[in-house]
Amino acid sequence: MKRLSDCLAAHARRTPDRVAISDEQGRSLTWKELHERVTRRSWRLRQDLGNLRWPVALAMDQGIAWCVADLALLEAGVPCLPLPAFFTPEQRAHVLRESGAQAILYESNARDFDIDALMDRSSVPLPSETSKVSYTSGSTGTPKGICLSAGHLLAVAQAVVDSVGSAYVGKHLPILPPGILLENVAGLYATMLAGGTYLAWSQQAVGLAEPFRPDFPAMAAAIDRAGATSVILVPEYLAGLVHLLELTGKRLPSLTLVAVGGARVSPLLLERAAHVGLPVRQGYGLTECGSVVALEGTKQLDRGSVGRSIGVNHITLAADGEILIEGPACLGTIGGPPVQGPLATGDIGRFDSHGRLWIEGRKSSLIITSYGRNVAPEWIESVIAQQPGIAQVMVHGDGQSTLGALVVTRNPGVDVRAALDSANATLPAYAHVDHWRVVEPFTQDNGLLTGNGRLRRRQISRLYIEGEQRMRFFQRLVEATAAQRQALAAVPQLQAGMAGAISRDTYIDYLTQAYHHVRHTVPLLKLARARLAHKPRLAAALDAYVEEETGHEQWILNDIAAAGGNRDRAAASAPGAATAAMVRRAYECVEHGNPAGLFGMVYVLEGTSVAMATRGANAIAAGLGLPPEAFTYLTSHGELDQDHIRFFADLMDDIEDSADQQAIILVAHDMFVLFAGVFASVDMGEQHAAA
Repeated sequence: MKRLSDCLAAHARRTPDRVAISDEQGRSLTWKELHERVTRRSWRLRQDLGNLRWPVALAMDQGIAWCVADLALLEAGVPCLPLPAFFTPEQRAHVLRESGAQAILYESNARDFDIDALMDRSSVPLPSETSKVSYTSGSTGTPKGICLSAGHLLAVAQAVVDSVGSAYVGKHLPILPPGILLENVAGLYATMLAGGTYLAWSQQAVGLAEPFRPDFPAMAAAIDRAGATSVILVPEYLAGLVHLLELTGKRLPSLTLVAVGGARVSPLLLERAAHVGLPVRQGYGLTECGSVVALEGTKQLDRGSVGRSIGVNHITLAADGEILIEGPACLGTIGGPPVQGPLATGDIGRFDSHGRLWIEGRKSSLIITSYGRNVAPEWIESVIAQQPGIAQVMVHGDGQSTLGALVVTRNPGVDVRAALDSANATLPAYAHVDHWRVVEPFTQDNGLLTGNGRLRRRQISRLYIEGEQRMRFFQRLVEATAAQRQALAAVPQLQAGMAGAISRDTYIDYLTQAYHHVRHTVPLLKLARARLAHKPRLAAALDAYVEEETGHEQWILNDIAAAGGNRDRAAASAPGAATAAMVRRAYECVEHGNPAGLFGMVYVLEGTSVAMATRGANAIAAGLGLPPEAFTYLTSHGELDQDHIRFFADLMDDIEDSADQQAIILVAHDMFVLFAGVFASVDMGEQHAAA
């Protein structure tokens, strides 16, 4: 495989003025400029860093500077260690310490970078041909560094180009963070080899300012505005985009390739993606193999498989169905031995009659029932997840006579038994699910999903099945109100707002109702404070809330005015019936019931803000073109309540009075229902429909 710099030089000769890399601000480098920049910076890196046995860390957001730095390190022969932005401080410190990184590159301006030296070197040198050290968090959360050669990575990138054809000659928009090897190899390197344009937009610009709280309206808008022809997604991002397109009717016609990998994708999601016009091709790979090993073909009959090898590796199956990869592999892990012989992936698969590979599950998660039957839970989970109303599921039952399931529903009222019966009808008897439990969604935020969307089965089992952790009160509150919270999220007006698909009049109508309940917040807090003076921890918390919430109703009136509404008319109007009912329930709790129950209302309002406020504000602002001054309540509330909810969780876990706990759960339950009614009452008539 020739060096990537040779391809850059060839593109610079043939199309010197064509844009090679650009960002969301309109800044760009032509092929001529990119080749000159990479050549100059790689020479400087060799002069500054010499012949390294330890890596240089790359700590930047996606952008032109990141791309130049990565390409320059590759050309200079300097081992590169990308630092994913979503690593915790502990993971980052572990990575720098274990790898012995001797420098960190950071962005000095939009199109260049600078160097910070580090002195804490590891005593363990890297394998001599190491070009990239890729750290994966895996299933335990402790990253391990995998060392890869330049020749291997570029061979994979070229095979990807050969497999997808002209798709990478267009415009590739990176969605995954720049530290993810899949995007680095199949995105940046493949686009560079093919001579396309790499749209190096920042993570915020593509809706991933918070990696584990993706803003799908912003993501879709970025793809549309960029005119992207290709993107690479993990299943969770694909599911979010599909849901948005289904909800809004929006389409992304510029896309010719949506590659998805990192975890198994349900056939139903693939069908839904096709229905909204997304040209999805599912892939399979491992970091140890340079990211991509197999890729689904373009024929409809391939749907659900991961296709065939892209040509770099040969795929076989062991006697127990484990997928074995023969051919080029990594140089080993830091401090570990080199990889020898076929690589045992830990994945269970099968080949169909056409030679296409289908992923069945993980060997490590294999369930062996008390009847001695081996069952891959991923297989059953994918069948159950195809049922309407089922969002997520984890099947369990190792050593048991029957299988159980932890189920996350898309909305309340889902007949889980009927869904399981429907799934069981397509499964053999030994794979039937007998019992279930509805639980809270599995997310990266709560530690129950890995970074690429796989279930953290051990953690989930500990929380819900093994009982190794005593469930604290805040977690009980979350679980006890899961169905009502999902019902709130499913209200059409709220979903439309989150997608930015509402009119200005509808937004003002929502703010008016918000004013009518928010103006009662401080009076309610003060009343509860007076009745809870004998409980100093709760009283102090209420004092803090009073100080923080004072004046928020004025923010709302200011937002109404900035959005073009009449603040005086809004203030003088009567609250809607649903809003009035919510306020009455709060006063009833404080004046005639257990005043501690008011914390149930605090949980509903602040939890909703954390999950939805800022994202909804951004989506509505983008859709309506309103100024930031029209969103001070939503954006400030969302930012403030990130800290509030952490404070709130600690406060709840300190409550031991069972009567207080029950009152809080009951009020939270009622408030989710009543708050859903407030959103449902917002006028979404045809005269308010967004254009």
